[in-house]
Amino acid sequence: MNKREWLLLLVLLATSACAREGELEMSKTCMGSSLAGAWYEANPERLRAELQGYVDAAEVTPDPTIFAVIAPHAGYAYSGPCAAVAIKALAARTNLSRVVVVGFAHRVRLAGRASLPSQETCYRSPLGDTPLDTATIAGLLKKTVFVDKAATREGENSVEMMLPLLQVALTGREWQLLPITLGQLDERGLAEVADALAPLLDGQTGFVFSSDFTHYGPNYGYVPFRTNIAGNLRKLDSGAVEKIMAGDAAGFAAYCQETGATICGQDSIGVLLRMLPDNFTARELFYDTSGRRTGDFMNSVSYEAIGFYGEGPATRRPAPAVAESAAADPLSAADKQALLAMARQAIARTFDGQPPADAKALGAELSPAMKKKMGGFVTLTIGGELRGCIGEIFPRRALADVVVDHAQDAAFHDPRFPPLTKKEFAQVKIEISALTPPEPVASYRDIVIGRHGMVLELRGRSAVFLPQVAPEQGWDLATTLTHLAYKAGLPGNAWQDPKATFTVFEAVVFHE
Repeated sequence: MNKREWLLLLVLLATSACAREGELEMSKTCMGSSLAGAWYEANPERLRAELQGYVDAAEVTPDPTIFAVIAPHAGYAYSGPCAAVAIKALAARTNLSRVVVVGFAHRVRLAGRASLPSQETCYRSPLGDTPLDTATIAGLLKKTVFVDKAATREGENSVEMMLPLLQVALTGREWQLLPITLGQLDERGLAEVADALAPLLDGQTGFVFSSDFTHYGPNYGYVPFRTNIAGNLRKLDSGAVEKIMAGDAAGFAAYCQETGATICGQDSIGVLLRMLPDNFTARELFYDTSGRRTGDFMNSVSYEAIGFYGEGPATRRPAPAVAESAAADPLSAADKQALLAMARQAIARTFDGQPPADAKALGAELSPAMKKKMGGFVTLTIGGELRGCIGEIFPRRALADVVVDHAQDAAFHDPRFPPLTKKEFAQVKIEISALTPPEPVASYRDIVIGRHGMVLELRGRSAVFLPQVAPEQGWDLATTLTHLAYKAGLPGNAWQDPKATFTVFEAVVFHE
């Protein structure tokens, strides 16, 4: 081969390589930084210098057995030093090949689900690109509790504020990111996410659970004390930390409900506490408040960095005990699947031009439990958003007939929504709530959030919430009752009227 032919060959090879590089670049789709320039510096040099400063200043005793941290997610000027302690502590695990960041949706409703990016292959901040663990994401998305709701990644600080810090702390190391945004989860949802993530405790994965702690002051609607604010905040936050470090999921939830503690990432922490291995230890690494940093405690947010450590194989701890419930589950797994199939079949009949049918007409074989007289609701969602919910409270007919009738009602006769379309039907997820008989209670104080559905009645008006509504929204009892009063067409404080009456019920809830 002469010199000219060699030159031509080199040109062809270079052109081919450039083309392949271009194809690879085009195939890479990144999660963009939606908060750069607003929540944090968009200039790469200034951002890296700021975050490196926090990381360098963080005082951490390296322990390579660390597998998870709780870290705050406010603006870096407020929570950056605390978050940097958590992230620097996690970076002491030298064999990290994957980091799972578990945040939650502050602003987007995503009832009973968690969101993962299904189309993107990397995360891009002003500091560069970090690859996503697309294989694990694809596996998780096969589970019904996970969906891809892109809106949860727009302007959501609970996940994004962790990512540039990770990029700085893990500079020079090869790792993949798995970002998860939790929706509004009840006990079942928390358990489902924890069960899905627990197998990732493989010794090479680090977890970041995102949460700020107490939001104090009139701006947050939470003023439980007005004197010694810094000291009382520390005491309030320490009570929650004590439950967390003990791995006490039920105790943590009860503490938040009893105190009204405005810990925004209760669901993130709730997932962590349900997936801890039995050989873990925990350490409080750093505590801070925005009030201390600004000198103004009129409105203050607390920040915690907590580390979780363990060596050897990760054996799951027993699931947290659930409070005793009157809603003993009379339905077998086969019953539940049959009822869900009947609900879908009942809706499909309309699109096939067939008249409505009862359970018997659908030809299903009904078990004794399905024939039992029970109240029930059928709820339809699309991408975690409510699309219809109709039901009845009092047990007057077979549960199977309740499900079939109200599946059609939820699809076509919920006055809040237009009739379901055939295109939407393909995306709909069906949830059924089988109810225990309602019972009156002496006071709203007898209502247990997450366990009781409730009916408020006053001056000829009434409204009902299913048990899962309050946990999905992250509401405490007072907030729940205020919204229930609004739903009944009453003033928000009507639940405090001495003439208001309350009825409660429980539910066995299952979904596709």
